[in-house]
Amino acid sequence: MALVGNGAELEADEDIFEDALETISMPPCADMATGGQQLSSCHTKQASGQHGSSNVSRSASTKMDLKGGLEECAVALNLFLSNKFTDALELLQPWAKDSMYHALGYSTIVVLQAIMTFEQQDIQNGISAMKDALQTCQKYRKKCTVVESVSSFLSRGSLEQMTEEEMHAEICYAECLLQKAALTFVQDENMINFIKGGMKIRTSYQIYKECLSILHVIQKNKIKQQFFYEFEGGVKLGIGAFNLMLSLLPARIIRLLEFIGFSGNRELGLLQLQEGASGRSMRSPLCCLTILAFHTYISLILGTGEVNLVEAEGLLAPFLQQFPNGSLMLFYHARIELLKGNVEKAQEIFRKCISVQEEWKQFHHLCYWELMWIHVFQQNWMKAYYYSDLLCKESKWSKATYVFLKAAILSMLPEEDVTATEENVAALFRQVEGLKQRIAGKSIPTEKFAVRKSRRYSSSLPAPVKLVLPALEMMYIWNGFPVVCKRKDLSENLLLTVEKAEATLQNENFSDYSVDDECLVKLLKGCCLKNLQRPLQAELCFSHVIQSEKLLKFDHYLVPFTLFELAVLYKSQGEIDKALKTLETARNNYKDYSMESRLHFRIQAAVHLWRKPSSD
Repeated sequence: MALVGNGAELEADEDIFEDALETISMPPCADMATGGQQLSSCHTKQASGQHGSSNVSRSASTKMDLKGGLEECAVALNLFLSNKFTDALELLQPWAKDSMYHALGYSTIVVLQAIMTFEQQDIQNGISAMKDALQTCQKYRKKCTVVESVSSFLSRGSLEQMTEEEMHAEICYAECLLQKAALTFVQDENMINFIKGGMKIRTSYQIYKECLSILHVIQKNKIKQQFFYEFEGGVKLGIGAFNLMLSLLPARIIRLLEFIGFSGNRELGLLQLQEGASGRSMRSPLCCLTILAFHTYISLILGTGEVNLVEAEGLLAPFLQQFPNGSLMLFYHARIELLKGNVEKAQEIFRKCISVQEEWKQFHHLCYWELMWIHVFQQNWMKAYYYSDLLCKESKWSKATYVFLKAAILSMLPEEDVTATEENVAALFRQVEGLKQRIAGKSIPTEKFAVRKSRRYSSSLPAPVKLVLPALEMMYIWNGFPVVCKRKDLSENLLLTVEKAEATLQNENFSDYSVDDECLVKLLKGCCLKNLQRPLQAELCFSHVIQSEKLLKFDHYLVPFTLFELAVLYKSQGEIDKALKTLETARNNYKDYSMESRLHFRIQAAVHLWRKPSSD
């Protein structure tokens, strides 16, 4: 167990082990944490030379206290949320090696940039900045002796010996550790990095749990603290985010994590984040953004598509008023409008999100992704192609996915329109496999899916075997059908496109891919019919896929995913028990198919939402 104050033997052993791992796994030039220049070099493109001059002007005798650190970090957060990214960095950097909150704020922005750009140099810069931040936080943590135990430490007498500054150091240290773990996972596919990342997550989780215990002692004994609300905000953000994210995992993984000390309670996580978002801590906007990510993204991609838009709108409203042109707030505003069915308004807000700032192009890429899908929903294929092409050219997040999507969208166009773009669809599909990447030693599931589908265009085949409705298949994989369910016109137009493809297939000669293509079309057709409140016809389509299970040769994912859709259909008709049994069939009877983990996430979300309280 990682003891607060870092005096425990385990944490000391962990530090030694990590030092040894870094010696093994990283070349000498990679460890830049001790270099005096690396933090300012992280952002030479944004604030070249300015950070250094700030350091020079600082007096060596001055000291940033907790009050000053909190105040300046809150100002920097407001600057960041107002799109003034360089100003935020310039405010934080001069004190980043002396103040825990400056260190946390500065390194968090560097890490966010690294995650958004996915550039290896930015990732390395983020790791270096976060390592420095950890060292800064470490200076303020309570120094415990080895014989001190958690029980004595958490007693009132021991707590009173711990300064408020030391308590804040624990929260800042835990936040930094968690962010460094995230970057460690994406740094490369080295197994040593995977182990190190896992250790950091566990240590961060334990610190948060112990900070929660401290919070309870403070509340119980009514101990007066000047900045209690800031400590409380940090605890609620950490405990809330951990519980929420862990609760999303498939049941078998949750059982394993519980064995090694983790736990995930979705209701507790949301409650903690809601309380944090409504508080006056500087972490309130971060709690809000975490809940918004859950409601507007995670619930769609890894859930059933049942989204709490009322809560999302209510949470966003005060922050949207405070930051009316903030990129993040505008982005979530657009997402909410999209999920409400206001597609055209969402388009308008995404375009505004792009126009309000030029400093961080990464926010533009998020909007390009959304605008691409909106045009797919509308079947405006040329505009969808335009945004997919921008992503291919500008974003490095997942080149394989972007190129596959571009080729898939072009496949939906008439031949003369494809010719006008001067693109070669077959050549694009053939590029996909070479663009696949690995994170934490694992291939990205959507990229693996794209690679498998692209093999129908392999140069080793006598001739390409055209994919059927590939853009709509990817729309299904990204759970786009629940997004359009509130727009009857879009669902009807999608149904027409699917039925046209169905008629074309019936007139083609039989091939090895015929059954797979027919089942894909039936699944898509069933989703359209389900959206249009035509349950009997939808069930017929889903039943056709399930009955064809033994005839499938390639796309074995179709049957378990169809069972999931059938369960959603049953649930919508009030047949909860039947729906849950169908989910169990999908979860337990199939394995080793494409996008298996994503389906298991969705099944876990559905079981959590649908089961009766008495069955808990």
